[in-house]
Amino acid sequence: MIALLGTVVDSAGIRRDVAVLVGGGRILDIIPRDRLREYNADEVYGSEGYLILPGFVNSHTHVAMSKFRGLGEDRPTEEWLNDVIWPAELEWNPKEIRRWALLGIAEALANGSTTINDHYFFADEIAKAAQELGIRAFIGQTMMDEVDFPLAKPEEGFRLFKRWERKSDLIKPTLAPHATNTVSFELMEEIGEFARERDALVHVHLSQSRGEVETVKRRYGITPAGYLERAGVLNERLIGVHGVYLSGKEVELYSGSGATLVHCSLSMAKLEGRIAPIIELAENGANIALGNDSPNPVGLMDMFTEMRFAAVLNKVWRKRTDVASAKEVFRWATLGGARALRLKAGLIKPGYLADLVLLNARKPQFLPGENPYSHVVYSARGSDVELVMVNGKVVYRNGLFTKIGKTPEEL
Repeated sequence: MIALLGTVVDSAGIRRDVAVLVGGGRILDIIPRDRLREYNADEVYGSEGYLILPGFVNSHTHVAMSKFRGLGEDRPTEEWLNDVIWPAELEWNPKEIRRWALLGIAEALANGSTTINDHYFFADEIAKAAQELGIRAFIGQTMMDEVDFPLAKPEEGFRLFKRWERKSDLIKPTLAPHATNTVSFELMEEIGEFARERDALVHVHLSQSRGEVETVKRRYGITPAGYLERAGVLNERLIGVHGVYLSGKEVELYSGSGATLVHCSLSMAKLEGRIAPIIELAENGANIALGNDSPNPVGLMDMFTEMRFAAVLNKVWRKRTDVASAKEVFRWATLGGARALRLKAGLIKPGYLADLVLLNARKPQFLPGENPYSHVVYSARGSDVELVMVNGKVVYRNGLFTKIGKTPEEL
């Protein structure tokens, strides 16, 4: 049994001066700290002044793109993809993907992400890198057929799902069609049928550029959300990403479908100069999650930064200060992602997965400590993370990835 000591902060509330007891991969109990001596804890971490958080569910990532950090700056999405990223990606091989995925996952893990939802090429290698570091990972092989891209052959996406289905407790496969303009209607229908048969999650980019919206309208006479609905994938299994050009009618359609929208405010603000209608989606009942997207264009895999930008950019975009509160944004980064991926996680409650983060809040930026939600969203940074636990096991502690016995610098 492991005990974490400090103040619990999750979207259900704040509990000060407690011990979170962990065993068998689950949270066993939350007790007053002074009762810990009644229990036979094998390991104890934290103390007064620490915050215990649910691990962040990084709901949209391309971790291997750490190799491209800093390339193609200050370009719009389609130019960035066509002129910089796709040509560079054609040079990938399995060994290089594995190396750079390890670095991207390590960065996310050290900054408090206990789960990633990744969408990329050579996905087997990314899954193996995730296993090596001990993170919880949902992995999809990118699929497209409207673009001639040999690394994204649709059949490989289905094969990957079958290879990893029920293979691992921590690694789960998804279906990963690239986007509504790069995947034919026939292929998207096939993906929808496969998802229904296997109860599989579908992870897709959606309305991330004007060009995507115009292409879908020209081909099919409908919007991207309408395309997904007609193809049979707009339902509770769908994890759509970006959505910056969703119309008002699409917001209503999407919100009523049961699908999740992953908000990547920083990458879209940088690539498109706008953000998604997240406030309207949330007000209409849609589930919202957060994701770092990728080290390019964002620059870093740190959900603290993502929360901060999501809170601020939504206020600026809506010209309202009463939206995207710290508590709400924190919920998107934890419980929202857990719900999208069907994980019993995102809250610190008995029976929930022991995917936890211990944050050292004994630093000036956390004082006076009266509003932990605000401090976590606006004051914390990834370097304040001292311990990360996944499935009840410590996988990162004080700069060391414990499964491989290496520091970030050594890795």
